[in-house]
Amino acid sequence: MAPVIGDLIGVLAQTLSIYTLVLLVRVLLTWFPNLDWGNPVLSTVSAVTDPYLNVFRGLIPPLGGLDLSAIVAFLALQLIQSLLEQSRVLFYAAY
Repeated sequence: MAPVIGDLIGVLAQTLSIYTLVLLVRVLLTWFPNLDWGNPVLSTVSAVTDPYLNVFRGLIPPLGGLDLSAIVAFLALQLIQSLLEQSRVLFYAAY
């Protein structure tokens, strides 16, 4: 049973890694103000990432027009991913 849980934790960690890449793309795309966010690909990226970013935007207001909430969002993802990887190792070590 422990290897199955370890594998599941590994899948969750990998999913967070992919989500981090999508979030990075979203943040980089905000540097281009002339993009058409009505484009299906861009609107999908926005729909997937905005709810997560809005949590941090509510906690950290923009400072001088600079949105620092994305940095905290990345740090939170990295922390969760690191905790998942460490717990995965513990599940495999226990088996």
